[in-house]
Amino acid sequence: MKNKLDELFLKKETAKLGGGEQRIKNQHDKGKLTARERIELLVDEGSFDEIGMFVKHRATDFGLDKQNYPGDGVVTGFAKIDGKPVGLFSQDFTVFGGSLSETHAEKIVKIMKLAMKAGIPIIGLNDSGGARIQEGVNSLGGYADIFLLNTLASGVVPQISVILGPCAGGAVYSPAITDFVFMTRKTSHMFVTGPNVVKTVTHEDVTFEDLGGADTHSQKSGVAHFAFDNEIETLSYVKKLLSYIPSNFKEKPSLIEFDFESLKENEKLCSIIPDSPNKPYDMKEVILNLVDDEDFFEVHKYYAENIICGFARIGGMSVGIVANQPQVLAGVLDINASVKSARFIRFCDAFNIPLLVLVDVPGFLPGTEQEWNGIIRHGAKLLFAFSEATVPKVTLITRKAYGGAYDVMNSKHIRGDFNYAWPSAEIAVMGPKGAVEIIFKKEIEASKNPEHELERKLNEYIEKFANPYIAAERGFLDDVIEPKSTKKVLINAFELLKDKVDLNPRKKHNNIPL
Repeated sequence: MKNKLDELFLKKETAKLGGGEQRIKNQHDKGKLTARERIELLVDEGSFDEIGMFVKHRATDFGLDKQNYPGDGVVTGFAKIDGKPVGLFSQDFTVFGGSLSETHAEKIVKIMKLAMKAGIPIIGLNDSGGARIQEGVNSLGGYADIFLLNTLASGVVPQISVILGPCAGGAVYSPAITDFVFMTRKTSHMFVTGPNVVKTVTHEDVTFEDLGGADTHSQKSGVAHFAFDNEIETLSYVKKLLSYIPSNFKEKPSLIEFDFESLKENEKLCSIIPDSPNKPYDMKEVILNLVDDEDFFEVHKYYAENIICGFARIGGMSVGIVANQPQVLAGVLDINASVKSARFIRFCDAFNIPLLVLVDVPGFLPGTEQEWNGIIRHGAKLLFAFSEATVPKVTLITRKAYGGAYDVMNSKHIRGDFNYAWPSAEIAVMGPKGAVEIIFKKEIEASKNPEHELERKLNEYIEKFANPYIAAERGFLDDVIEPKSTKKVLINAFELLKDKVDLNPRKKHNNIPL
């Protein structure tokens, strides 16, 4: 037996070396960790159970029969993160540049299938040069197998993609289907076609970083939800994300003990809204004064900043927050903001995470660029996402709620469970000035002093309509509350709704306006 155990030990140590010590050194020289080092950083110590360590590729063409590494360029298995079981794979760039072969794909698919059966999150650490060219259609078929599993797993278990190196060509579509994409600056890149192909086809000179770097995808394209400076920071935030979400669609997020005795009225909330309705303020200040420990985990922080999305805890309960940001474009809804928030809402709804919606929205962004690029269709995605969501949904209007944007931002009319407003709220078809210019157009024009008449009518309109009380009289608002008492009101609302049941009509699936 001793000889057999020695043989097993030797085989495992060989597999752990991946492509060998020199290639590991090359990986470190690029500022990158190895596949196994990444797993060690991410998971609880000693919790990783590897499967498929001895798998090798089956290809023989182009000299591949003479190059065979145990594991075939991907480390797969199961582990725990803060005690929560997860399935994961970590591509090994030291073996064939992390390229995906038929057996490499089979290992990933096996993990995904087992994770779905077990009802646990799937985490992919991506660092790959793409399909293994020597294998031709076999490697392409492997990608398609993964894409299918990504699609079938969507809404069953959370899927997280962490890009820690190249991710190019067809490989990008697996992360794109998953729920959240993390990237590291300078070392991770995503693109369908690289800089050389771009130059050949379009004659554009572009660097890897500008074409598909972390800042590009977290600020311009919206492909990446998170961008961090190094791998250690990136992996630490993957852990933090997992703390807010359940393991599968049947579970609810975990509760954290909350000291209700410490809950006091917050006078800071009374001074955040400016006296002038046109003066901006930072909605994140409102959020931080409402959530536990002033701890807000923002998603898509640098993309479509006119709307804020992220996770937090209120009274120990995990919630997803969607909030207009008056500090950016006055908090107006545009194409990018609509798509960003719709995607986030649908994730929360899929995994039983209650929604808190903070509203200060003057409407949808006007202009030919928005209309020609489909603001109607994209804005409908946000409306659709809120309307179909059956999780607890609580809305607070802090200031403006104008026009169709009032309806869209989780109004009572689209199944908002509790809808509140601060006394500073203004709910109307449009802003006072525009409304007065339309309603009293003839009177103003006929007046001897049009400017004075406009101001007089404007003051009348503001006094009558620029407040939350007409909506409250109709029952469209459940209450107008004092800002300082908001957190207590929200905690009571979410506590009441914790076992809420709301059903959509039976169907195969809906047809969201993509």
